[in-house]
Amino acid sequence: MALASTATPDASSPLSYPSTRRAEVVDDFFGTRVVDPYRWLEDDNSAETRAWVAAQNKLTFAYLEQIPQRAAIRERITKLWDFEKYGAPFKRGQRYFYSYNTGLQNQAVVYVTEDPKAKGRVLLDPNTLSKDGTIALSGMSLTEDGRLMAYSVSVAGSDWQTWKVRDVATGKDLPDEIRWSKASGASWRKDGSGFYYSRYEAPQQGGALTGVNNNHQLCYHRLGTPQSEDALVYQRPDQPEWYLGGSVTDDGRWLVISCGKGTNPESSVFLQDLSRPGSPVEPFLDRMDATYGVVDNEGDHFFVLTNQGAPRNRLVAIKKGQTDPARWTELIPQAKGREVLEAVSLVGERFVATWMRDAHSAVEFFDLKGKQTGSLELPALGTVGGFGGRREDPETFYTFGSFTYPGTIFRLDLKTGTSTVFREPKVAFKPADFEVKQVFYPSKDGTQVPMFLIHRKGLKLDGQNPTLLYGYGGFNVPLTPGFSVSRMVWLEMGGVYAMANLRGGGEYGLEWYDAGRKDKKQNVFDDFIAAAEWLITQKVTSTPKLAINGGSNGGLLVGACLTQRPDLFGAAVPEVGVMDMLRFHKFTLGWGWKSDYGSAETREGFEALMKYSPLHTLRPGVKYPPTLVTTGDHDDRVVPAHSHKFTATLQADQAGPAPVLTRIEVAAGHGAGKPTDKAIAERADVLAFLVKNLGMQP
Repeated sequence: MALASTATPDASSPLSYPSTRRAEVVDDFFGTRVVDPYRWLEDDNSAETRAWVAAQNKLTFAYLEQIPQRAAIRERITKLWDFEKYGAPFKRGQRYFYSYNTGLQNQAVVYVTEDPKAKGRVLLDPNTLSKDGTIALSGMSLTEDGRLMAYSVSVAGSDWQTWKVRDVATGKDLPDEIRWSKASGASWRKDGSGFYYSRYEAPQQGGALTGVNNNHQLCYHRLGTPQSEDALVYQRPDQPEWYLGGSVTDDGRWLVISCGKGTNPESSVFLQDLSRPGSPVEPFLDRMDATYGVVDNEGDHFFVLTNQGAPRNRLVAIKKGQTDPARWTELIPQAKGREVLEAVSLVGERFVATWMRDAHSAVEFFDLKGKQTGSLELPALGTVGGFGGRREDPETFYTFGSFTYPGTIFRLDLKTGTSTVFREPKVAFKPADFEVKQVFYPSKDGTQVPMFLIHRKGLKLDGQNPTLLYGYGGFNVPLTPGFSVSRMVWLEMGGVYAMANLRGGGEYGLEWYDAGRKDKKQNVFDDFIAAAEWLITQKVTSTPKLAINGGSNGGLLVGACLTQRPDLFGAAVPEVGVMDMLRFHKFTLGWGWKSDYGSAETREGFEALMKYSPLHTLRPGVKYPPTLVTTGDHDDRVVPAHSHKFTATLQADQAGPAPVLTRIEVAAGHGAGKPTDKAIAERADVLAFLVKNLGMQP
């Protein structure tokens, strides 16, 4: 399904937008008065907000329905999406567990089998929990013997989790139920008597999706008892912004309590000795001065992945009570180059180390004394994950994927070191027709920034190629190669896909992250703008053919670049974005993002945020490019008010004829757990919007 590019269509007359009431709301920030006329849109429960959402959706879908290519795009995405999708299996007791989707099921199904090569039987099918597929599995944990499974579900994309317990043999749920859990896994005691989880207090009436969540609690649920009797294991009322998570070590002796303040990179670790009933929680690595992740232990010696003294991470061995870094044993040192030690697991009596090298994966093996014993050959430039299991396991499974290499599961024989394909998806496209390359371009200050380019082979550098530039640039999160059906459809239509690895991400460790947060956040926007300018200079594309896209913090990125350089882009699609930088901390877990953004609660923070806050840098009389803002009405991570207020302001300020539309998914959240049919519909609408506004014709 190829779409050739033609000249951008003549701009039609401006759309007639739904009326949005303005209210006299003014805040005073350190002597600066800031108007907020659409604050009423923050109330997701009000009839007026619901009517506004309905009116905006009516306009948007009427617009999208007029795009001739929309149906064909959705049909192609659906056809390409319809392939078997397996999750990597893992073993507990004598059973293996894995997820499986036949192709177009709204939610993946959990299977259990005693032979990993056999399909086995259904253990949990989330598709039976709701008619529209909006109840999703959000977490699961098996007892050591594989007899019981704790699992959590979320409704309509919300981050709230409800935990239940299922008997693996019978497939029946026990009476246990845990509510108001969030940002939590479940970790069973070695004997399967109960599990640890994290929760918040129940929200006030009407505030489940917007109310501030703080004072995280780590609790223990004993099997067969009501939640009201759960033991409070650890809390820090003196640190209301800490996240708390509990994990039982494989030997069953220690409860490892990990603590982090919001999304700060620094963390602390506390321990409880489960071999001594009633033992207190004790500090272990409690300085909150670096990242600390416990990989495994041998008695009271712990293997810890940390960036203490190593901004790109190292693996060290630390004995309990000997937490002075001078007494640590370094097992895997920080790399001499720019590589990041991204993850380490201990399986088959060896460390499996996953490195990130220029935003793609490499894997090496080390013995327990830190001597390198080999490496894993990967099939292409891409991303690996997995390598789970226990120290004594003879095998482990991992996934590998890239832009033109659908996610494939491999089995690694830990005795022979042999890696073989275990599950290989069959996707109806020809990877040989496409080319993937990595380039490096200079940002405004001269910093070299990597970027992946994917397109059909034989691309003509004539400046006429429709190009979608994607970025994120925040929270120490790297963007690495991965397979996407909707992206592949874009490429099949003749589009170019560019993914820029901006500062603020984790591609080169702590220093790269620090260079793109708080008072240095503008570097992220400069990197993205420089990527767009490079694509134009190199004649990959031109302004009328260039669209920008990003979600969440990436939605902020698109919003900020849209307001700073409205002349540079042919279209913009900010998704579930953080748009109101003065009030983000006032909703749900938004306060946790102060580590990246700072806060308008201080003069310095206010002055920095006011310079780039997308909502506050829009200006009347400016010609903005065609813009499609997307969000979900149940998004309780980045509440939809961000997108609503930005949309209303942009519609009011737009001086040109280009459309400003918002697509508000009903019964959907930030993205996790979104049913397949909703995901396909949304991606088809985004691509259809770009096809129309970048002037692509069949």
